[in-house]
Amino acid sequence: MRSYGQYCSIARALDVVGDRWTLLIVRELLLQGPCRFTDLKNGLPGVAANLLSARLKELEAAGLITREDAPPPVATALYTLSETGLALEPVLRALGLWGLRFMAVERPDDAFRAQWLAYGPAWFTTDVDPDAPPAVIQLVASDESAVIELRDGQVHTRLGRATDPDLILDGPPRAVLGLLSGMLDLQRAGQLGLSVRGRRDLLTRLRPVTQDRAHTQDEVRQ
Repeated sequence: MRSYGQYCSIARALDVVGDRWTLLIVRELLLQGPCRFTDLKNGLPGVAANLLSARLKELEAAGLITREDAPPPVATALYTLSETGLALEPVLRALGLWGLRFMAVERPDDAFRAQWLAYGPAWFTTDVDPDAPPAVIQLVASDESAVIELRDGQVHTRLGRATDPDLILDGPPRAVLGLLSGMLDLQRAGQLGLSVRGRRDLLTRLRPVTQDRAHTQDEVRQ
């Protein structure tokens, strides 16, 4: 394993997870759960098979993932995050939240997957009306679908389609995720191609975490 050779916890962490693709492998295992090699390959557009194999071996050697041969009908190796690997979730949440500021441009050749549509609301939004009745929001972006379920003050997400959603947001990933993250208002998202059908009041119930943090910082300054 290559090393920065520094007695510093940040440097030691980057020794383990600083290589290209490594944290994205952790992302996929966090979002998908135990994965076959092909599951990871499909969730990481652009990664070469030999490089993915090398990264998985490095992560296993470092104790971040485990590899287990699954019984039939799977009959292939399953990769799972260890306790040490799972401890990276708050790191990825913080990194993803910080990275929202760079999402203003959606490049034509950017790949997009349904699990990326789903984790954004779960990680970066909050239900500000916990006493309100349950509600369901359908998200559709670049032919990928995910569902937001608001209940008991929690934001739950899953892949797929809802039977009878209260609100449907359909449009380019930049418009859908931009609105949910607070980077875009409804008018600007509409200009980018967002279609909104159903209960628009749910958009005020689903508040971006970034807004909550800004509000907290304002209170601290006061």
